[in-house]
Amino acid sequence: GSATYLLSLLLASFPPHLKLKLYLRVADQEKDPLFWNTWAQRTLKNALTLQKLNQNTAKNLILFLGDGMGIPTVTAARILKGQLSRQSGEETQLEMDNFPFVALSKTYNTNAQVADSAGAATAFLCGVKANEGTVGVSAAAVRSQCNTTQGNEVTSILRWAKEAGKSVGIVTTTRVNHATPSAAYAHCVDRDWYSDGEMPAEAVQAGCKDIARQLFENIPNIDVIMGGGRKYMFPKNQSDVEYPGEKKHFGTRIDRRNLVEEWNNRMKNKNAHYVWNKKELLSLNPNSVDYLLGLFEPGDLPYDLERNNETDPSLTEMVEVAIKILKKNPSGFYLLVEGGRIDHGHHDGKAKQALHEAVEMDRAIGHAGLMTSIYDTMTVVTADHSHMFNFGGYTPRGNTIFGLAPMLSDVDQKPFTAILYGNGPGFKVVNGLRENVSTLDYEENNYKAQSAVPLSMETHGGEDVAVFAKGPMAHMLHGVHEQNYIPHVMAYAACIGQNIDHCMLSSGASSLSAALPSLTALLTLIRLLC
Repeated sequence: GSATYLLSLLLASFPPHLKLKLYLRVADQEKDPLFWNTWAQRTLKNALTLQKLNQNTAKNLILFLGDGMGIPTVTAARILKGQLSRQSGEETQLEMDNFPFVALSKTYNTNAQVADSAGAATAFLCGVKANEGTVGVSAAAVRSQCNTTQGNEVTSILRWAKEAGKSVGIVTTTRVNHATPSAAYAHCVDRDWYSDGEMPAEAVQAGCKDIARQLFENIPNIDVIMGGGRKYMFPKNQSDVEYPGEKKHFGTRIDRRNLVEEWNNRMKNKNAHYVWNKKELLSLNPNSVDYLLGLFEPGDLPYDLERNNETDPSLTEMVEVAIKILKKNPSGFYLLVEGGRIDHGHHDGKAKQALHEAVEMDRAIGHAGLMTSIYDTMTVVTADHSHMFNFGGYTPRGNTIFGLAPMLSDVDQKPFTAILYGNGPGFKVVNGLRENVSTLDYEENNYKAQSAVPLSMETHGGEDVAVFAKGPMAHMLHGVHEQNYIPHVMAYAACIGQNIDHCMLSSGASSLSAALPSLTALLTLIRLLC
């Protein structure tokens, strides 16, 4: 994985004419059967090395969650990654492609055939399948019904890691109180209760807590928190530090609490820092930071294609800082990283935004790999659900992933793009006929790909998603599994949560084997004396 990452950096530095020569040389090689046989044999030899399983105890755990990153998205992102380096694309390897173990995850919620992010996050973080729209509660809880919360709370692997003495962190490109991250710390019957300003008055009166408040109250001292969602932490109508004149970014809290100020006061003697822009983040010395709260936008972070490089950190930059802080703990760490806007791009029908988000997450995966070791760090990459996204149309090798299929429809005699959605906002009829995409800039960043069924927002897909794993006990992720199996494997690998008996047995066995030579010598001496 690290070698591929370094090679991609090297290729990116090549001038275009050299890249073209390299591509043509590779294309010529592919005509020779020896090329494919050699590649396959090399892959075979690598596979044989996996027969010796890594059964170390995982000191560190990292979960990369691509929100909405179904298998078609993984494949398309792979092609895009290659094409961004002037390669054909199909033969490119994502960082996650280099993980030695792959499984499939069944994503359905307890009450939904096609999952939503909240119920799915409860599965892959808390180890329990749940209803759609709920976070950190079992399926006995009913969405939006406050009185079904108490007694139905379920805890997450982030909490298990914290209780075991590890440092813990959350990094996301969405709001830190969005569906995926919130399942790591909150117990809420409605994923949309970001602050008390979004809650029904009766739910507040009944004692239910908003998700932003739970971020700071449920699990004491989460070591690293980075993402968006600033407005949910501040009193209603308080102006935002970055966008002081824009009302849509004003604070939302009806209880008038300033959660950031409260956090600062509580953490003032603990080497804690609050930052709200990239400059502040990158000016920190991680060696002198024990706790970090970074809220870089009032809502979600911008798409990577639209990110202001001066003010907003990339996912890779956030991950680097997070690992530098967390790895100082000799007991290790648990880190949840969400590429959350892959999902948003697909919902908007904006495939280019979604795929660039996936490529950026893959870059972060590669960077994390350079900062950690497979000997003591288990890394898992997966998705919560898929989308109604796909690409096809018999496109030739090297066809730009955002380009046209090489044919016209034999029904309406119009061109079509390779990328299409089953449903979504890209459906458009002009004079009673499908819109002619050749009259549009279909490679523009915010182009909405055509869809079969008109919807204001495209929907999730229901097929299984991939799980990529490397590091200690990664071989336990194999075959087809229920989504809630994932945190159980990760906890087993790290000897946390309910899976610790095997650790005590193995440590006991190693202590016994270490003592055997001394015991044998003692018995021999006793025999001689007798």
